[in-house]
Amino acid sequence: MRLLPGAEPFFFSPAGDFDGPEASGMLLCHGFTGTPQSLRPWAEHLAARGVTVSLPLLPGHGTRWQDMQVTGWQDWYATVDRELARLRARCEHVFVGGLSMGGALALRLAARHGNAVSGLVLVNPAITFPRAQGLALPVLRHLVPSTRGVVSDIARPGVAESGYDRVPLHAAHSLRALMSLVRAELPQVTQPLCLLRSRVDHVVPASDAARVRESVSSVDMAEHVLTDSHHVATLDHDAERIFQVTDAFITRLATRKTARDGT
Repeated sequence: MRLLPGAEPFFFSPAGDFDGPEASGMLLCHGFTGTPQSLRPWAEHLAARGVTVSLPLLPGHGTRWQDMQVTGWQDWYATVDRELARLRARCEHVFVGGLSMGGALALRLAARHGNAVSGLVLVNPAITFPRAQGLALPVLRHLVPSTRGVVSDIARPGVAESGYDRVPLHAAHSLRALMSLVRAELPQVTQPLCLLRSRVDHVVPASDAARVRESVSSVDMAEHVLTDSHHVATLDHDAERIFQVTDAFITRLATRKTARDGT
């Protein structure tokens, strides 16, 4: 099946084929109906600084929206769970980042894997589904295969996101189930958390970030407001700020853990 432009998964290791040990790794999770293209500059920035990076393509994404109809949150989560294990086998410290639905996947990884995740960097995380649409989905998905999608919510002129312009409703129903599950698991998230949210986001309400902030059990937590970007902030005016904040976050936590371990 032919991939959309930029939909290829990305993996980088400073040690090449060597299986470890490596200092820091980061797993990046893209959003619903999106592709790795939306996070590729972030991944390449980390790779240029010697961080081992995994940016997988989630099942059903990156080809045509019909392919998502036969996938669900279990498939998407299984992919990032597998990539987390891959990084843990290679790296001393493993961080997880996510955009939109990718933020929900990152939160579930943190809730389930505890100290195996060294910290989280979430950009406009999505953990709620619009109430009216959600109530209609159980029936509507059997009558209408898809609805109009939302891609390229980007303030920066001339920049586009690679993804589907249709939302497959079976997959949307599964997304709603994932979000419900993640909300229930938020108190189990104890890792250091870096939360970045756009002041203007036409896809995810600001209340989602607030709910994450108020519900997790993380003691080490910081929130950054992105004033010049929309939903896909990783491709927008504030992308460089996201990269710099991530650098500082990883460096601080990896250094602190190494010092604490006496290595």
